[in-house]
Amino acid sequence: METPIATNDVASAQALSAEDSANILKIQTLLKAKDDTQRFVGLALLKSILDNSPHLRQDQHVIQALWASLPAKFLDRLLRTGSSSSSRDAKDMLDLAVSVLHTFVVLLPDEAKLQPKFVERIPRLVAAVLQSSDETTNLLLQLLYTLVSSQEGAKTFTAIEDLSPLTEIAPSHPLVLDILCHAWLNAMVSQDKSILATRIDNTIQSLVSSFTGTDAVTLLEFIGKFLRQADVAIIPPNPAWLKTVVTYIQNLVTSRPTPEARSAYTNAAASLLQAFPFQAPELLFSDKKKDEKPFAYLLINLLLIDIRSSVPMLLEQLNKPDYPTTSRRLSSAFDVVCIFIGYLVRSLEDESLDSLVMSPDNLLKLRKGISETMSVTIEYLRDRWDASVAGAMGLHPDARTGPAETSMGSRYTLAWDSMKNNADDDPFTLSAVRALALWLREDENDLLRKEATGLTDMLMDLYRSSSPETLDFRSSVLVALEALVTLEQGREILLNNGGWEIITRDLVSVLQNISRAGLEDVSRGIEAVRVLLAVAEQVNTGTAEAWMDIITTVSAWNIPDQEQTPLSQEFQVAVLQLCCTVLANANPGMRKRYAHSIRAIAGVAHQLSSRLANDSPLAEAMADVLSTLDELGSTV
Repeated sequence: METPIATNDVASAQALSAEDSANILKIQTLLKAKDDTQRFVGLALLKSILDNSPHLRQDQHVIQALWASLPAKFLDRLLRTGSSSSSRDAKDMLDLAVSVLHTFVVLLPDEAKLQPKFVERIPRLVAAVLQSSDETTNLLLQLLYTLVSSQEGAKTFTAIEDLSPLTEIAPSHPLVLDILCHAWLNAMVSQDKSILATRIDNTIQSLVSSFTGTDAVTLLEFIGKFLRQADVAIIPPNPAWLKTVVTYIQNLVTSRPTPEARSAYTNAAASLLQAFPFQAPELLFSDKKKDEKPFAYLLINLLLIDIRSSVPMLLEQLNKPDYPTTSRRLSSAFDVVCIFIGYLVRSLEDESLDSLVMSPDNLLKLRKGISETMSVTIEYLRDRWDASVAGAMGLHPDARTGPAETSMGSRYTLAWDSMKNNADDDPFTLSAVRALALWLREDENDLLRKEATGLTDMLMDLYRSSSPETLDFRSSVLVALEALVTLEQGREILLNNGGWEIITRDLVSVLQNISRAGLEDVSRGIEAVRVLLAVAEQVNTGTAEAWMDIITTVSAWNIPDQEQTPLSQEFQVAVLQLCCTVLANANPGMRKRYAHSIRAIAGVAHQLSSRLANDSPLAEAMADVLSTLDELGSTV
């Protein structure tokens, strides 16, 4: 039996008035009664004293003692009765139980919210949603949102098979979507991912049905947010709701969207394309109706207009509260454009297709729009990089380290520079560079490429600062450089900014760790060789002495004993081709100094050749490498 708080703690008893002590004792006595009517009266008194006694709300000892006095089974009976009957008394019971729980979840410390007394109420709270009043529904949803913030609460929530009480009210209560997103993301850490994926699939299907007849703006914003953050293992692989969600996007795009709608369909489209790389592009970009202006044209054109109109003003918004929202929308727009470019290139190369994705006239208009957008992007990236890294001309870096205190108040010394994160920490920069890089490579626009060579110093700095733990720009930078080094100006600027050394260092790292390298690392290594080969083959001055470091490194490399994947073998052959080019363009004296290394590389080449299958697609390239090395070896 619990001891009343008035005699349980001397210090607390002295701090409370006689009236408070008597009220608390009365509440505890009523809550411990066996009669539910008396308990209900005690609960009503508890709510009254918590609502009208601010000094007691701040007394953690009182709050903890009152919470301990509240029987969990009694709460369950109130919730169950309230959710199974529409009578006035039942609604009063439900309202009171939810209100008291909501009050305690606000007043108790965070660790208390992990207790079973809170967590085990989640299923009954969900079941009670449809019978609750508007005011109680809002309190109930706030309560659920707080409880699913913990892994324990999220696990209990996601174990509920029927979430229809929540999905039915989601169109009129956006907090439901936040609850679902919060719960799923927290549960994916500890719950069986395959079971969770099934629950997510079923719940989103219910949500999609509930939003029929609405503009679905909040649903699209939710899907965009959730898919962007979710582990791929909990994303349903081929959901039936995908086509309907795309229809919601199409309806918004064609209906003079509001700024909120524009943000929702942009973020949702980007997340769908990234989460479902095979199904989503066909749904969003293919023209089944053969319209004069297909949906893909309308979507991409709107995104390009949004980027062109927003990016020039983005520097002014870096320190404003709404920058993250704007940045995320524009990042998504760049991601959609980037994926569309890839889809377009693949479709143009696919001979099995009977017709183009859209008419040549529309394609030409989009090409012009994309090029204009990328030109604006180049200008922004230059300014952003100067603001974040290079700084304003003549302004000492110390002047940019914090806000300045003036007679007019505290303000940033440079309003257009972000004081929170550098450009290389901004996801928007990555999305912009990725889209720009792909367009530079695929469009073969020399004028735009010349303009983009002015970003080479930024690209190399981004490459150097990249790592798997931070934003990784390396692959995107290599795609851009593949286009830029086709120009003599591009090659010169690359070399003047230490590009050869920076890329070679990464290349060597992949080679030396080839047995542990992942698919992305090996693919990046192949891209790096492609860029370096273009430079080595076309530089008029021949091989520089510093480039011979790669010859020394490869000559000392030991091929791992483990069986190599075809992609790893392709990378290794590509490295040997680079060595052959570097050696072939070196002057005779330089080659003579590296005679021992040439013979060592030839040994590496023969060893790798012996491991290739007879029908390997690399056999011809490998034969050319061996022939070149033998010829070079015979001249030194």
